[in-house]
Amino acid sequence: MRMTELAQRIKALGLELGFQQVGISDTRLDTHEKHLESWLERGFHGEMDYMQRHGTRRSRPAELLPGTVRVISVRMDYLPGSATPVEALLRQPDRGAVSRYALGRDYHKVMRKRLQKFADRIGEHAGSFGYRVFVDSAPVLEKALAEKAGLGWIGKHSNLINRQAGSWFFLGEIYTDLPLPPDTPAAEHCGACTRCLEICPTQAIVAPYQVDARRCISYLTIELHGSIPEEFRALIGNRIFGCDDCQAVCPWNRFARFTGETDFAPRHGLDAPQLLDLFAWDEDTFLQRTSGSAIRRIGYDRWLRNIAVALGNAPTSDALLAALERRREHPSAMVREHVEWALSRHLQAQPARLL
Repeated sequence: MRMTELAQRIKALGLELGFQQVGISDTRLDTHEKHLESWLERGFHGEMDYMQRHGTRRSRPAELLPGTVRVISVRMDYLPGSATPVEALLRQPDRGAVSRYALGRDYHKVMRKRLQKFADRIGEHAGSFGYRVFVDSAPVLEKALAEKAGLGWIGKHSNLINRQAGSWFFLGEIYTDLPLPPDTPAAEHCGACTRCLEICPTQAIVAPYQVDARRCISYLTIELHGSIPEEFRALIGNRIFGCDDCQAVCPWNRFARFTGETDFAPRHGLDAPQLLDLFAWDEDTFLQRTSGSAIRRIGYDRWLRNIAVALGNAPTSDALLAALERRREHPSAMVREHVEWALSRHLQAQPARLL
């Protein structure tokens, strides 16, 4: 089969398997490599040492998988229509805000299984070929590759945006030795808009296309292993796992489509949970209710750390104070620190009541 015909067939197969778009790119990422090097030099990666550890393998696909000449990129919508809108949730400080991508089953599991099936189907038409599938699980510049493959452009908040679908979608890749014809890279359509920069609670988007992860709420509540710096705790509000503000405010997301994947539907009411209910979970409950979820990766102590911060930002009540008191002797020093901070917030707000 000619490569042009094979590329067309591959895109059709991808749509049949439930991906919303498929694109093909070459492996030249020179400009993006320079951007990554600059980002790392400025220390914007914080404690994410893995961003440096792999050197140029992240920006040179053939170094990660020898023989790679093309990358097949896919996107899959994940926003569940049944979930409470982010904007409404942030106005309810007694509830916890979980990033919409983490409400259902871990996307790594869903996407990886689907991509493997995709590769198997490609093999039925192409014969034996070299490949490897990736879902945010190896040193891959997925957004840069998706941009080159025509799936969208990297916006000022550093997420990929599609003119017809916004940005609420996952990305996945198949590195391959098939010399398929590459697609035309997507053009940029942010224009003069700066809404994402202005809405960021911690001003983590320090300039267009420049995110200082050390200030980002997603980093602080997920990637950071230790204590959250005090300067950011009040700004975190009720966000207990990730942050969607920059996506929620993006004008292009008026074109976003709800997912049809049942795996991404909210579990255990996590689209708008009561903070006190979550704070009452013991570790076994946490492990049970986050089984198969991306939330599991932060572990129980960081989960309590995040909720303690949110409780420190919530309205004072007897039930809230009692819940914090019960955690004052928690075995983790990190948890105890954030519980004390939360209690001190309420003491400052209503000292007479606490006395």
